[in-house]
Amino acid sequence: MKTAAPWVRTRLRTAPGSAAALLLLVLVTSFLAAAFPGAVDAYESRGLRHEVSATSPDGTVIQLSSDPGQDVDGGPQARTDALRARRLTENYRQILAALPGSLRVDTRQSAYGARTLKPVEVTDTWLPELNGGLPVFTLSAQTAVAEHSTPVSGRMPRATAGSVTPATGTVEAAVTSATAGALRIKVGSTIHVPRAEGAPLAVRVTGIVEPLRPQQSYWSVESVLRTPTYLHTPDQPPLPYWHGSLLLAPEAAPILLSMPVDTEAYWRIAPDPAGMDIAGLPRIKQTIASLEHGPLQSALRTEIAPWLETSSGLDDVLVEFDGIRAALKPVVAVAAFGVGSVAAVVLLMTGGLAASRRHAELSLLRSRGGSVRGIAGRLLAEVAVPVLTGAALGCALALVAVPEGRTLPALLASAAVALFGCATLPLRAAFVHRRPRLHGDRDDLVRARPSRRRTVAELTLLVLTVAAVTALRRRGTSDGDADALISAAPVLVGVIAALLLVRLYPLPLRLAALPMARRRGAVGFLSLARAGRSSAASTVLPLLALLVALTTTAFGGSVLSGVADARDRASLAAIGADARIDADQGLPDALAGTVRKVAGVSDVAPVHREYDLDLRDGRLERVTLLAVDPDSYARLAGRTGLGPFRAAELRKSSGVLPALASPAVAERLRGGTATIGSAAEPFSVRVDMVRSTTPAATDGDFLVIDAAGLPGRHPASMLLISGPSVAGADLGAAARAAGSATVKLRSAERAGFTTSPVQSGAERIYAVAAGVGAGYAVLALVLSLLQTSAERAALLGRLRTMGLTRRQGRRLLILENLPQALLAAVGGALVGWVAILLLAPGIDLGRLALADRAVSLGEVELRADPLSLLLPALALVAIASAVAAAQAWVITRRTTTTELRAGDTR
Repeated sequence: MKTAAPWVRTRLRTAPGSAAALLLLVLVTSFLAAAFPGAVDAYESRGLRHEVSATSPDGTVIQLSSDPGQDVDGGPQARTDALRARRLTENYRQILAALPGSLRVDTRQSAYGARTLKPVEVTDTWLPELNGGLPVFTLSAQTAVAEHSTPVSGRMPRATAGSVTPATGTVEAAVTSATAGALRIKVGSTIHVPRAEGAPLAVRVTGIVEPLRPQQSYWSVESVLRTPTYLHTPDQPPLPYWHGSLLLAPEAAPILLSMPVDTEAYWRIAPDPAGMDIAGLPRIKQTIASLEHGPLQSALRTEIAPWLETSSGLDDVLVEFDGIRAALKPVVAVAAFGVGSVAAVVLLMTGGLAASRRHAELSLLRSRGGSVRGIAGRLLAEVAVPVLTGAALGCALALVAVPEGRTLPALLASAAVALFGCATLPLRAAFVHRRPRLHGDRDDLVRARPSRRRTVAELTLLVLTVAAVTALRRRGTSDGDADALISAAPVLVGVIAALLLVRLYPLPLRLAALPMARRRGAVGFLSLARAGRSSAASTVLPLLALLVALTTTAFGGSVLSGVADARDRASLAAIGADARIDADQGLPDALAGTVRKVAGVSDVAPVHREYDLDLRDGRLERVTLLAVDPDSYARLAGRTGLGPFRAAELRKSSGVLPALASPAVAERLRGGTATIGSAAEPFSVRVDMVRSTTPAATDGDFLVIDAAGLPGRHPASMLLISGPSVAGADLGAAARAAGSATVKLRSAERAGFTTSPVQSGAERIYAVAAGVGAGYAVLALVLSLLQTSAERAALLGRLRTMGLTRRQGRRLLILENLPQALLAAVGGALVGWVAILLLAPGIDLGRLALADRAVSLGEVELRADPLSLLLPALALVAIASAVAAAQAWVITRRTTTTELRAGDTR
C-alpha cells in the first residue's frame, strides 16, 4: 500500500512562495525585536563610557589613603616601613586583587605613593616671590614617574631601597617643565624644606621631565604634580603665591615623615571606561558603595591599614548617568510598544490572510471528519518550519549586527515573535472552523452588530487606556518610574480610536451612498456598496495597524521635533544670537564695522556689560548692566523673541534713562526714578519695561539702558551677531584684532547638546521606530488588499460581462479602497493629535534634549508637530491609492473567463 505524502512537505512544495514570504516577514520582525534591546544596551553602554571619560579624572578615580602615624603601631621604624616602596607596591596589588571583575582598572593610569597632605613652605629666596610670599611645595613620592614622562634635561631622582630614613639630610627630586619654567628651577638647583625638627631638608633637582598624556588620570588627579598653581593668602584682598610640586624617588618616601605637616600613603585606582557596560552598572555601583562604606572597605582595612579611607566621585557620575538613562527609558519604550503592536497586527493579518485563502480547504477537512485539534496541529507543523527558521535567522543576524547587547533579552524577543507567528494561523483556523457550517451569511460591516463579548472587551480596553493616560499625566516619565502600562498609553489610545472608528464607519458610508444611488453612473455607488460589504474582521485589523502606526509615527515625530526645538531655544538662550564675540576688556570701536562686512552677517548689536552694578539698596545680589544701541538691540530681541521691545522706549529723552529690567531688578527699584551706579559715575534710571529674558544676559538679573546715556566712555565688551550662515573661522579672524576676544557660535553650542551617546541613541531609536512603523503600515495595507483580491477579481469579471469597461473597473477598485484609507488617514492624524494633547503633560523631554547641560528651560513638554501629523496621513492615502491602482491594473489585464468558473462561490 502506498504511503500518503507527509502534510508539511506537501504543503511547502505546493505553496513555496507563501512559505518564503512568511519566513521573510518573521525574519525581519525577529531581527527588529532582537536588535531593539541590544541597540538600547549598546547606546546606553556607550553613554556610560562617554560620561565616565568626559568627567575629570579627579571625579572618577577611586582614592584610598592611609596615615602612617595613625594606622601603624610599633614606633618610628614601623611607620618608616609602611612608606617603603616595596610595602606600597604590595598594598597596591592587594587592592587590585580585592576589586571584583565588574570594575575593570586602568593600571596604566593608576598611581600610588606617598605625599604631604599640605604644601610646605621653603626658605630659598632665589625662588620667584609673588605678593603673597615665597612658593610652597607639595612633596610627592609617586611611583612610575619615568614611565609617564619624557626627560627634558638631567636624570630621574634616585634612592637606594632602605637607604632613606626620616633623618636623611639630602634627597633627589625631579620637576616638570611647567614647574621649572614658572619657578625658575634648573637641573642642579637645591631647595631647602624646613623639617619638624632639626636642619632643613636639602632637595636637589636632578631632572626636568615633560608629562606624557598630562590630561589623563596619572597627572590630573593632583594637577599640581604637572602644573604649578596660584594659592592665595587669607588677607583682604587675597594675595597670590606659587604652589609647586617636587617629585621624589619612590624609595625616598620615608623622608616625608620628617615634614612639619601630615603625610599620607595613597593609592589612586583609575577605572577603565572601556571595560564598562550597562549590564555591569549595578555591580559597579555596588562595588563603589562597598569600597566606601561596606564589606570591601572592611576587608581592605584588615589587610592594609585599620583606618584606611576610601573616596570617589565615580558613584556621583554613575548616579547622574542612571538618572538620565531612567528618564529616557519610558520615552523610548513608547516607540517600542508602538512598533511591536503594529508588527503583531501584521502577523495576525498574515495568519488571517492564509486562513481566508484556505477556508474552502479547511471546511472540506472538517466536513470529512477532521477535528479542530488535528487541523490546528497540522497547520502548526506547517507554519513552524518557515517561522522558526526565520526567527532563528533574525535573532542570529541581530546578535551579529549588535554584538554589545545582552543575549538573553534578544533570545526572549525572538522567541516571542516565533511563538506569535506560529500561533496566528492555527488559532484563527481553529476559531473559524470550531463547528462545521454551511455557506455563511453576509458579514457586512454596515449590517454587523457588535456582540456583547466584543463590547465588554472594548470597555475593558477603554478602562485600561484611561488608567494609562491618567497615570502618565500624574506621574510623568521624568523620574524614570514609568511601567509598561504608562509606556503603552499612546498605543492604547490608537487601539481605542480604531475600535471607535470601526463602530462609526457605517454611518458616513450610509450617508454617502444616498446621493450616489441617485446618480446615473454606477461606479460611485458600487464602490461605496463594496466598501460597506467588507467584513468587520477584515476591517478592524488593517485599520488598527494603520492607526497605531500613524499614532506612533506622529508621536515619534513630535518627540524629535520637540527635542530639536528645545535645543534651538537652549542654544539661543546660551549665546543670545547666532554668534557672539566676548572680551574681558573693551573691544575696538572699529570691530563692529569689520564684523558687519563678514560674509553671512546680517546685523551686529554692540553691548557694554558690567557684572556688578550697584543699585544702592544695600542688597548683595549681583545685577548685570547692559548698555546697548537701542536700534540694533531691539531688532535682535524681536528676531530672537528674547524679551522684544520697541527701540524708541529705550532712548533717552530727558535726564532720566528709561530702562528694561528683569522682574527682580524692577522690584528692587520699585518702578520709580533711582540713582544707581558707582559714586564716580552715577546715573538716574526709570524702569519702563520688564522682561524675564534678554539676549545679552544668559542668566541672572539684568538692567538694559541706552549706551548713549551712560556717563563716561564705555566701549562695547560684547558683539551679538545675527546671521545663521556666518562661519566661525571668519569671525575668529576678525576678532583676533581685538586681542583676547573669544568667539562663540550658536551652532556649536547646539551641537554640544547631541554629544551624549544616550541622547543620540534614543533619537535614532525613535527615527527607526517611525520608519519601521510606516513600513509595517504599508505592509498591512497590502495584506488587506490581498485578502480580498480574489473576491474583487470575481466581481470585476461579472461586471465586465455586464458591460463595465476596463477603465471603469479600475476606478471601481480604487474608489472601493479609498474610504478605508481616508478613514485611517484622517483618524490617524486626529488620534495622533489627541494622543499628544493627552500625554504631553506627563512627558518631559528635557533629559532627552539637553541631558545634564546647565541650561534651564524649565520642563520641555511634548508638542504636536503638524508635519509629523499630516505628512504620514497624506502618504498613507497616496500609497493606498497606488497599491489599489496597481492591483486594479493587474486584475483588469486578466481575461474574464479566468475569473468566472462554474460552481465558484466567490
